[in-house]
Amino acid sequence: MVSAAEQLAANFNFGALGRAQELKKRIFFTLGALIIYRFGAYIPIPGIDSNAIRDLFETQSGGVLGVFDLFAGGALGRMTIFALNIIPYISASIIVQLLTAVNPRMNALKKEGESGRRKLNQYSRYGTVVLAAFQALGIAVGLEALSVSTGAGAVVEPGTLFRFTTVVTLTGGTIFLMWLGEQITQRGVGNGISLIIFAGIVANLPLAIASTLELGRTGVMSTGFILFLFVMAIAVIAAIVFVERAQRRLVVQFPKRQQGARIMQGQSIHLPFKVNPAGVIPPIFASSLLLMPLTVAGFAQSSGSGWLLWIANNVSHGRPLFMLLYASMIVFFAYFYTSLVVSPKETADNLKQQGGFIPGIRPGQQTTAYISFVLNRLLVLGSAYLVVVCLLPELLISRYAVPFYFGGTSLLIVVTVTLDTVAQIQSHLLAHQYEGLVRKANLRSPRRG
Repeated sequence: MVSAAEQLAANFNFGALGRAQELKKRIFFTLGALIIYRFGAYIPIPGIDSNAIRDLFETQSGGVLGVFDLFAGGALGRMTIFALNIIPYISASIIVQLLTAVNPRMNALKKEGESGRRKLNQYSRYGTVVLAAFQALGIAVGLEALSVSTGAGAVVEPGTLFRFTTVVTLTGGTIFLMWLGEQITQRGVGNGISLIIFAGIVANLPLAIASTLELGRTGVMSTGFILFLFVMAIAVIAAIVFVERAQRRLVVQFPKRQQGARIMQGQSIHLPFKVNPAGVIPPIFASSLLLMPLTVAGFAQSSGSGWLLWIANNVSHGRPLFMLLYASMIVFFAYFYTSLVVSPKETADNLKQQGGFIPGIRPGQQTTAYISFVLNRLLVLGSAYLVVVCLLPELLISRYAVPFYFGGTSLLIVVTVTLDTVAQIQSHLLAHQYEGLVRKANLRSPRRG
């Protein structure tokens, strides 16, 4: 029986990591980009009173503002240049993907391959600028109307200049993060957008643990409940790892065939489908769409508008309406995103062209229907798993004022991004080792006259 430590060492060869120069450059580039992002999360926008902003978030950290501040890595609580984070880009990407499903012209672009994908990405960038500018203007107007208990305003000199400066600063910060995420994806390791959100959550995790322990020291929380909280977090992490690694494998049979003078023997392979095909995308999409309008509503509470007050009071953590909207969006995006990345018809056509078939299922339409049936059953389990992981801890958070960093959504993002990044590192290591073996084989091969 191989121990877990020996298996980890076998899968992750640290000696090979030291020799893989290209991989080291990618890792250092990723770390450097994330450090730049964290520096920017501490640069405040011009014209605000930092003390008033801090007092505001101390009173509203348990609501929608605290949730959005989690994804912004604390940048919103400090009202810095990265206060909007990457959320407008995610929202714009959602809108573009929705349009590809309903607009024939954009659907045609999607089928054009690499050139069509570049055009759709360009549309996402344009949409990011528009959404970021609109949201930044809403935040600027909301900041001007805010005042803390002492009567001090959050803005030193309200007016047109402050609004213009805030819109330019926050929009520029979002565009820079969008560019930085794309650079990490191309020149680093892992998905850049996911790593930016991951870095924001992990950066404030030590503070969340310290604040939880402080609540136990002052008697606000009992020692037993804190232990239960940490055990629950470990259990949620274990469940996330188990489900994210789980697969439903379909047996695919290839018959004996002849290629030229060679006869290829029949073989059997597995077609893997993840239990959660959509990964961490549905909670991120749902949060980005749900939190930004609610944040603006939370900022605008001081305006006295009845419907804004109703939204801020009823769509908050622990409230039935929030739970219903969040769960519905997670389920919707789980099905929607999976339909974009997995095509049963395309998979069935590829198997038919290669001569493969699923035992007991005829190639063609029946294979498409069978793959769709399996995928729908997996989506029922996957979406239910996402709803349970994301909402059950939120009930504890809303009832016992636990820091948001122990919530299911944050743990899901951290664990899933970590697993994906480690998998990419391992693939780079395998490629490096394969290239080394090929070079050695070429050096040892005898010369032919």
